[in-house]
Amino acid sequence: MIDWLNQVLFVLGDDQVSVAELLGFVTGGACVLLTVLAHVANFPVGIANSAFFLVLFVSAQFYADAGLQVIYIVLGFIGWWQWVRGGPRRTALEPTQATPTLLAGCVAFVVVGTAGLTVLLTAVDDAAPFWDALTTAISLAAQFLLNAKKIESWWFWIAADVIYVPFYLVKRLDLTAIVYVLFLGLCVLGLRQWRRTLVPA
Repeated sequence: MIDWLNQVLFVLGDDQVSVAELLGFVTGGACVLLTVLAHVANFPVGIANSAFFLVLFVSAQFYADAGLQVIYIVLGFIGWWQWVRGGPRRTALEPTQATPTLLAGCVAFVVVGTAGLTVLLTAVDDAAPFWDALTTAISLAAQFLLNAKKIESWWFWIAADVIYVPFYLVKRLDLTAIVYVLFLGLCVLGLRQWRRTLVPA
């Protein structure tokens, strides 16, 4: 399946684009837009998006990014349940602000996670161990906050996307880099939109 998706190529300008990358582009944009609208359908679309990127990253031998997609799929199912049943008396969650303690824990996770993953990825000859580790740790913290419907999740996604765009350009995944430019713009929009409906923690 992986080979088939990546052997079928489209031509985009001077670049060849695999089916997996194209489908990742489409589902990724849809997922973030649904998240901006605080619609629970962002989770099934996001799970599909992670599956397409899993195919793409395995093919490109970006194993840390591929492993991250597996975690996203698991967290996607958890977040789906949280948004539907995670509120008071198992009602739907509303956007709220994270507590200082929760934010401090997420920042600590990013620092410790980046350090640990950098060592691990260096040992397996990752092409960019520090940057790969940093974006992975930030993204996991962002997904954790998103699952809890915390507005600060947008700041973590913005930070990750600012790093991902040049990272994927250097790796010659040009369409994926464009996806992350789109993500970045939608994250700014999402931050503004969620602020309008914010429920005090």
